[in-house]
This record gives sequence, C-alpha cells and structure tokens, in this order.
Amino acid sequence: MPTLVRLLTTLGLVVAVVLAAMAALVYLVEPVPHQVVIDVPLRLDGGAASVSASGLGMRP
Repeated sequence: MPTLVRLLTTLGLVVAVVLAAMAALVYLVEPVPHQVVIDVPLRLDGGAASVSASGLGMRP
C-alpha cells in the first residue's frame, strides 16, 4: 500500500506542476496580433491530384 500512495502522490505532483505551468502561460503570455496574408491561386496547376472515385476531388 505505501507504494500505491507514493505513486499517486508523485502523479498528483506531476499533474499539479503541469497545470501550474499551463496557468502561468495563460496569465503571463500576451498574444501579439499580426496580419497574415496568404495568396490563393484561382486555378490549380496540373500538378494537383484529384480524387474522382469519392467525388471529393477538385476539378479545374
């Protein structure tokens, strides 16, 4: 029984440390907003494979 108590205590401490680290990240780190620009091509070049058997493929 002492081994089980030692195991559960160790696991509890590890979980507490992980939760404390996550809480510290939430409270101390401020996100920096920035603009993201992604170019989306209007047509696919011939290199893209289409999935025609399931009907999910994109056809140009």
